[in-house]
Amino acid sequence: MKTLIKGIFQFIVTIFILSIVVFYMSRLSPGDPLKAYYGDSVERMGLEQREKAIDNLGLNKPIYIQYESWLNNTIKGDFGISYKYKRNVVEVINEVYKNTIVLGGLSYVLIFIVALLLGIYSAIHEDKLIDKIIMMIGNIITCIPSFWMAIILILIFGVNLKILPTSGAYSIGKVNDIGDRIIHLILPVIVLVISHLWYYAYMVRNKLLEEMREEYVVLAKAKGLNKYQIIYKHCLRNIMPSFMAIMAVSTSHILAGTYIVESIFSYPGLGTLAFESAKYHDYNMLMIISIITGAIVVFSNFIVKIINSKIDPRVEENGGNSFEFPK
Repeated sequence: MKTLIKGIFQFIVTIFILSIVVFYMSRLSPGDPLKAYYGDSVERMGLEQREKAIDNLGLNKPIYIQYESWLNNTIKGDFGISYKYKRNVVEVINEVYKNTIVLGGLSYVLIFIVALLLGIYSAIHEDKLIDKIIMMIGNIITCIPSFWMAIILILIFGVNLKILPTSGAYSIGKVNDIGDRIIHLILPVIVLVISHLWYYAYMVRNKLLEEMREEYVVLAKAKGLNKYQIIYKHCLRNIMPSFMAIMAVSTSHILAGTYIVESIFSYPGLGTLAFESAKYHDYNMLMIISIITGAIVVFSNFIVKIINSKIDPRVEENGGNSFEFPK
């Protein structure tokens, strides 16, 4: 109970600080939020019309007053109007957030399943040719920026071969066609998985190799257990708390990658909205997306910390930050 209360308090404080930072940074950054709301017509506005427009959006008050007003409205469940879409931000987000969950969630699961399997395979074949090939391929791909990889795949499969769509979440008139949605997911998922996979596979490999050099492994070998039995029955279990911690820490990394991939492929989701809200100074939209993103990252770290403390009580003694594997 104490851990839960402490976690909730840290969650609230973190989100509160995040909201202040994003609120001030967005309003102090150069740009004209009126252009997002009024479009090109803002250039034809007179001084009096412009002042009235600023007053209507509540942008003429000091920033701290604006923040206080935003915070009070947010607590009441009023997140404001999107300047770009001229609709309630919650309505706009409700139309696309599922796309981000599908793309990011699917990629997240695939990344860690494949990374775990690849890491185990490399550890079993340590310093053999296949291990060196896997590591070499991983090192090369890790150096390739995700946006460049996406462009190459778009040129190959979308422009030249014309076998895969390169933008959107579905074709026109096929919003309920699951097969069409899956096809539109292929390229974004490939880019997201490949750009993150090797880093985590390499970490799993190193953790396993480190664990395989512990004293209890020598004892297990003396008792007649082979390498596979030792890895799957002992080593793998012992690195799980650390592996889950890596999964928690990676949430922000993969979520950011999801946002980038959505922007590259014009995939309608939170990432696309985040990019548009920052570009057009759509303050209300930017605030709610920042809060959602921050909440996901903080919450995932909190949940995994609890799970780790159940798997290994020493995690809680160490503050959830380090792991000491059993001998």
